[in-house]
This record gives sequence, C-alpha cells and structure tokens, in this order.
Amino acid sequence: MEEKSLKKYIILWLSQSVSGLGSSMTGFALVLWAYEQSRSAMSVSMMSFCNYVPYIILSLFVGSFVDRHSKKAIMLVSDSIAAMGSTVVLAFLLMGRLEIWNIYVINAVIGITNAFQQPASAVATGRLVPKDKISNVSGMNSFSNNLIVVFNPMLAAFLFAAGGLPLILLIDLASFVFAFCVLLFFITIPEGAQDKAYSSPFAGIAEGFAFLKKEKGILYMMLTMALINFFSRLTYENILSPMILARSSGNSIALGIVNACMGAGGIVGGIIVSLKKESRHKVAAIYVSAALSFLLGDLMMAVGKTVFWWSAAAVAASLPIPFIMANQNAILYRKIPSGLQGRVFAVRNAIQYGTIPFGIILGGYLADYVFEPFMDSGNGFAKILGTIVGNTAGSGMAAMFLCTGICGFAVSLLSCFNREIKKLNGFD
Repeated sequence: MEEKSLKKYIILWLSQSVSGLGSSMTGFALVLWAYEQSRSAMSVSMMSFCNYVPYIILSLFVGSFVDRHSKKAIMLVSDSIAAMGSTVVLAFLLMGRLEIWNIYVINAVIGITNAFQQPASAVATGRLVPKDKISNVSGMNSFSNNLIVVFNPMLAAFLFAAGGLPLILLIDLASFVFAFCVLLFFITIPEGAQDKAYSSPFAGIAEGFAFLKKEKGILYMMLTMALINFFSRLTYENILSPMILARSSGNSIALGIVNACMGAGGIVGGIIVSLKKESRHKVAAIYVSAALSFLLGDLMMAVGKTVFWWSAAAVAASLPIPFIMANQNAILYRKIPSGLQGRVFAVRNAIQYGTIPFGIILGGYLADYVFEPFMDSGNGFAKILGTIVGNTAGSGMAAMFLCTGICGFAVSLLSCFNREIKKLNGFD
C-alpha cells in the first residue's frame, strides 16, 4: 500500500513539476516584458508584492474550508483559475491592450488561488505519502523546484526571443492541461472523515491557533522561520541581481552564472535529502542548516568581488535549504492531526510567509535610499565598512548581505536552543 501511494505521488509530482516550469517561464517572461515597458525595478517588485499579500491574508481564512472539502477538487479549481489568468494575459497581449496594472491584478488573483491550492496540496501529500517518506518527498520537491530555477531563465529567454510572450503563454497553458488531466484522471486523494461545519471562517482560524497555542514548539518554529524568511528576502529577492550587475559592470553572463549556481546548490541538496535516511535530530538539522546558509552564503556574497566567489556563495546559500524544509515538514506531519492539517498549514502559511512581502519592499527601499547613499557618503564608518565589502557601485547592497548574514546566523543559532522548539525533537 505504501509503495502504491508513493508511486501515485511521484506521478503527481512529475506532472505538477511540468506545470510549474510553464508557470515559472511565464513569470520570468512577464518580468522581462514589464521591465521593457517601464524600466523600473519597483514595478517588477510590485508584481511579487501583489502576489504575496492576498495569499498571506487569505491563508488565515481557508484552513477549515480545505479540511472540509475535497483536496483534489480544490487543487483542480485553483489551478484552473490560475490558467484563466494566463489566458487573459494572452488575450490582452494579442489585442495590444496589455498594461502592467493588468499583471498586478492577475498576480493578485493567482495569490488568492495559491492560498487554497498550497494547503490543499500539503494535506494531499500527507494523505498520499507514508510518514517515513515525507522528508524524501521534500527533497524531491526541492530538486524539481531548483531544476526549474536553473533551466527556467534559459528556456524562457530562448522562447521569448523566438516567439515572444505569446509563445511562452501558450506553452504554460499546455503544461497546465497536462497536469490537470493527470490529476483529474490518474490521481485519487484519500479523504478523511468530514469535519464539522463552522459558522464563520474565523472559527477555523481560532481552532488552528488553538492547536498552536497548545503546541508551542510548532508555533515558535513558525515564528522563527518567519524571521529567517524576512532576512532572506530582504536581500535575495530584490537585491542579488542588481548587486551582481552593479559590481560586475552590468555583466548579465555573470548574473546568469550566479543564478544557475543558486539553483544547482538546491538541486544537490534536494538529491541528498531525497536519498538519505530521515534525520534523528530534526530541530538541529533545521537551524544549523539555516545558520550555515546565512554564514557561508550571505557573508561570502557580501565580501566576494568576483564571479567565482559569488557562485560559491550561491551554492552555499541554497544547498542547505532542502534540509530545512524536509525536517520541518517531517515534524509538522507527525505532530498535526490529519483532520487539522488544512487549518494549521493555512495558518502556518500566513505566519511563516507573512514577512516575505515586507522584506521584498523594505529591501528595495533600503538599497536605493539608505545603504547605497550611505556607502557613497564618505562617512568614516562607511570607509571602514568599505574595507570589507568594497567601495564600488553595489557596495551598499553588499553591506546589506553582511547585515542579513550576521542577523540570520544569530537568529538561527538562538532558535536551535529554544526550550519549546527542542521538545519537538524529543530531546530537552
């Protein structure tokens, strides 16, 4: 039975990975299109912001809905609405009426569908995969996600040059149809006993938070991961690309190499996690991996001044990430009862990812208006800092990586010694 369930999940994983590649190519092509239209980095940041904010807000309210309804139906409907968004973009583009604000609206709609799709997918994974294989499955997901990171820019850039945005949108829709048919006709997701109905969405939220109030270790783990996500997105989401371009005199090949290494590190980490036995010391694995990612990744990215060191930093930053996700998922699936998983995963998404849009916006603001002007001001402390990160264009953004490396490393290590979090691992 376990083997059959895992085989089902592998089929689902492969089809969803194909669809994910199509969606990622569309996202990359839309960034290229939007930047061509506006020449504004903030307009690109707003695309991510408009996707994250509705996702995080709505995540608080969808948990009980996910627990009470068919996970398969939720995933099918959510993916269909997202595909309709790509169809609308294609239609507007062919009519010559596509504007950047249209993409903001569609990204917001996709964020809403993700708020339903992701907790439904998380619960479905728990229903399809034996618990002792959860960490391996997390490694598989990291592998596929990072494989997309490596190949998505190259494929999207090639197709964008060959047929423009319309060709990429058509490929995205074709990949959606493939994944939709696989899920509809070949995947059966077991459903638990129907949960009680709630008088309002707030009742479901209350029960999710009530569980976290009792399981303080899980709550503290989510809060610390929210802080880690904030420090990570403060730099990598918006700052990495302009910093590399600024410090390499606009060398786009250098940026491509660094991005490829970022994905390659995640692929290697995902392969290791998917093949290795589940860790006995999950809490240590989570926070030591996070600490190493900040220490070796962010700090090396800050002081590095060549493609070699930036690439090494990219590998060091991304390789530990699959270990973080795999061990966190292993803890969550074991500690959260099956009937509560939709509510708790939805609340988790709101808490753990709620800091990301603020990190994205704040990172862009700090780079443009605080750190870059400060490093160019001739201030005495700026000169001292310049001996570490350099005094050229982009040194302010490098200083930001220095700060996030120190702060992220400290938060990760301190979290590892939290008494309630340590109890999750059975050692206190």
